[in-house]
Amino acid sequence: MPTKAKVFIGFVSLSGLTTLAIGLAHWECPDPIRYISYLFVAILASCLKVSLPGITGTMSVNFLFVLIGISELSFSETLVMGCCATLMQCFWRAKVPPKAVQILFNISNMATATGVCYFAFHGLLSAKHTSLPGLLASTALTFFVMNTVPVATVISLTEGKRIKNTWQECYFWSFPYYLVGAAIAGSISSLNSVIGWQTSLLFLPIIYWIYRSYRLYLDRLEGEKRHVDQMSALHLRTIEALALAIEAKDHSTHNHLQRVRIYCTELAKEMGLSGDELEALRAAALLHDIGKLAIPEHILSKPGKLTPEEFEKVKIHPIVGAEILESVKFPYPVVPIVRAHHEKWDGSGYPDGLKGEEIPLGARILTAVDCLDALASHRQYRPASTLEEAMQHVASEAGKSFDARIVEVLKRVYTDLEPVAQAPQIWNSKLSTGLKVERGVAPAAGFEKSDNSPTPNTSADFLSSIVAARWEVQNLFELTHALGNSLSLDETLSVFSVRLKRMVPYDTIAIYLRQGDRLVPEYVSGENFRFFSSLQVPVGQGLIGWVAEHSKPIVNGNPSVEQGYLSGQDRMSRLQSAVAVPLKALHGVVGVIALYQMEKDSFTSDHLRILLGISPKVAMAIDNALKYQQAEKFATTDYLTGLPNARSLFLHLDSELARCRRQNTPLSVLVCDLDGFKQVNDRLGHLEGNRVLQLVAKGLKEVCREYDYAARLGGDEFVGVFPGLLRESARALSKRLRQVASEIGQQVCGTDVLSLSVGEAFYPEDGDDADQLLAEADRRMYTLKQQRAPAESRIRMYLDRLPTMTQ
Repeated sequence: MPTKAKVFIGFVSLSGLTTLAIGLAHWECPDPIRYISYLFVAILASCLKVSLPGITGTMSVNFLFVLIGISELSFSETLVMGCCATLMQCFWRAKVPPKAVQILFNISNMATATGVCYFAFHGLLSAKHTSLPGLLASTALTFFVMNTVPVATVISLTEGKRIKNTWQECYFWSFPYYLVGAAIAGSISSLNSVIGWQTSLLFLPIIYWIYRSYRLYLDRLEGEKRHVDQMSALHLRTIEALALAIEAKDHSTHNHLQRVRIYCTELAKEMGLSGDELEALRAAALLHDIGKLAIPEHILSKPGKLTPEEFEKVKIHPIVGAEILESVKFPYPVVPIVRAHHEKWDGSGYPDGLKGEEIPLGARILTAVDCLDALASHRQYRPASTLEEAMQHVASEAGKSFDARIVEVLKRVYTDLEPVAQAPQIWNSKLSTGLKVERGVAPAAGFEKSDNSPTPNTSADFLSSIVAARWEVQNLFELTHALGNSLSLDETLSVFSVRLKRMVPYDTIAIYLRQGDRLVPEYVSGENFRFFSSLQVPVGQGLIGWVAEHSKPIVNGNPSVEQGYLSGQDRMSRLQSAVAVPLKALHGVVGVIALYQMEKDSFTSDHLRILLGISPKVAMAIDNALKYQQAEKFATTDYLTGLPNARSLFLHLDSELARCRRQNTPLSVLVCDLDGFKQVNDRLGHLEGNRVLQLVAKGLKEVCREYDYAARLGGDEFVGVFPGLLRESARALSKRLRQVASEIGQQVCGTDVLSLSVGEAFYPEDGDDADQLLAEADRRMYTLKQQRAPAESRIRMYLDRLPTMTQ
C-alpha cells in the first residue's frame, strides 16, 4: 500500500475512533424499544447491498436510517446504529473476507460522516427560518460528500486512479438516491410526530424498492461496462493484428513494435501520462509504422544506403499511416502521434517540420524510444549496437532530435525496462509465411512462373534446364522493362541491383561511373559499402580499373588488388571473389559493374553470361540518365555564369515565399543591373564582357550566405533572394555589391568603369508574390539608375577616349 494511502487511512481512522469514543462516553437511550427496532431495520437494510462498478466496493441503503436517526435519535444512538450497519455490510456475503484495516476504515469513515452530519443538522435546526425539508436536504448532501469522498480517495490512492474520476464514476450517480432518502426521512419524521414511531416500519417496502432500483441500475451499468470492455479488448486485438501485419511486411524489424510499445507505455507512466493519452500512445507505438505498407519492399529491405528518391518514398509513411488510422476513428488521439513520430525537437524532422512543444508529447516519447530500439536492433544496412551505445547516441541528440526531458527519464529507466521488453509476448509469434501447402492443384487461370523460383541445378535433367532457361528469360525481360521506367540514375541503379540479385547472387554490388580518368562509385550496396563508397580508382589500376581500360570482364578476381585495399584490409578480408564487366555505351566505356562474394570462386560462367547480356542495356540506361541530368541542369542553369537562370529563379522565389508565409519570416529581393557594361562590350569586346559577367556572378555568390540564392535574370541583370534579411542589412548588402562591381571594373578596365544599380523589395511590405516583388525591385533599380545618369555620361566620355579594339 502506498505511503499516502496509509497516512490517509490513519487520519480517517483516528478521526472516526475519536468520534465513536465521544459518542459512547455520552451514551443515552430514552426509548430502547424504538431504538432496537430502528437498529434491527438498519442492519437488515445493510444486507441489501450492491457492488460498485469498476472498484472493489459495495453500497447499501442504510444511509436512510442514518438520516432518520439524525432527526429522531440521540447522537450516540445514531452513531452506534450507523457503525453496526456498516460492520454488517462488510461481512454479509462478502466475496473476499475483509481485512482488519478495511473494517477499521469503513467504521471510522461512517462514524466521522455521522458525527459531522448530526451536528450540522442540529446546528442548522437551532437557526431561525429553517424548514425541515431544507435541513434534511442539506444533511443528505453533507452525508453524501462525507461518506463517498474519503472512500473514493483511499481507492484512488491504493489503485493508482484519479480521485475525481473514481468519485464521478463510482459514487456521483447515487446522489439522487440520497435526496430520495432525505424525503423519506422527512416523511417518517412528520408521521412520527402525528401517529407514532411505529409507522416508520411501514416504509420497509420503500427501502426494498430503493435497493431494487439500485440493483437494476447497476446491473445495466455493469452490462454496458462489460460491453465497453469487450469492445476495447477487440479494439486492442485488432491493433495487435495490424501490428503483426506490419511486421510481416517489414520483417527486418521483428519484435521491434512490441518492444517499442512496452518502452513507451512504461516511460509514459513514469512521466505521469494517464487515461486517453496513455491509451493513444500504446496504440500508436504498435501502429506507427503502418504507413510502410505503401513503401515498396525492395526499399524496405535494401541492404545499403537509400537514394534521395528512395528516402522521399520512405518519408511518406507517417502521412500514409495517419490517413489509414483516421478512418478507424480512435476515441483517443492516435493519429497526431503517428503523423509526428519522425518530427525532431529542432524542427528538422518530417513530414511537417514541427519543433519543440508543437510536437505531441506522445510523439516525442515514441520518437526517442523508436530510435533507441532501432539502433539496438539489427538492420540490413548495419549491425545492431549495444543498448548502452544506443542510449549514448540518443542522449547525444537531446535538445536536437529529442526532448531533453524525455531523454533524461529514458536514460534513468531503460536498464529496468529492457528485461520487461525482452519477455515473451502473447502475440509474439511469426506468421506462417514459410509454410508450404500441399493441397490445391492450380488456379483456374493456371500458373505463372514465380520471380522467386530458386536457380535450377545445372546438373539436373533437361526439364530443369528448360525451366531454368524460361526463368532466366522472364527475369531478363522484367529487368529490361524496369530499366526503362525511370530517367533517375539513382532509382535505375537501385531497381537494377535488387532484380539482378535474383539471377546473380552477391554480397556486395558496386557500380562505378567514369569521370575523366577515374572511376567513381555511383551506387554501392551490401558488405563494406562504406569502403567501396569512398573508393575512387584510376583507370588502368586495380581490378575495375583494368576492366575499364581494356573493356574486358574479369571473373572471380581478387578484391584485394583494388587500390586502397591495403589501408582497409581488415574491412575487406571477408570478400574473396569478384566479377566485373564493363558498361559500354555509344562513345566508349561509361562505367563498370562489380559484384563481390565472401566465398572464393563463387561466380560461374553463367553469371558472367547474364552480366554480359545485361550490361549493354544498363549502359544505355545509365547514358540516358546522365544525359537527362545534363539536360535538366542546362534547363535551369545559365551557361555563361553557372548561376540559376530566370526559370529557376521564379520557381525558387515562389517556394521561398510559401515558406515565409508559413513561418511568418521576412524576405528581401535585390535586382542588380550593371551600369557601363555596354561601353565595356563596345570598346573592349564581347569576350571581356563575358569575363565581366562571370566575375560579377562569382562576386555575387561570395557575398551571399550559404542559404541565399543568386540568379542571372538575363543580359547584365542579376537577382538575389535573401530569406530572413531585414531592410537595414539589405542596404548594407547593396553597398557591398556596388563595391564588388567597382572592383571588377578596376580589375578589367583599370578604372571605375562599372557601377551597379541595386533595387530592393521586401516581403511582405512590397508584395506577396514573385511578380510584385521583382517588379517593385526593378522599378526602384531604374529610379536609382536615372539618378546616376550624369555619372554614366562621364564614364562614356572616358571610354570614348580609349582606342577601339581591332578585330
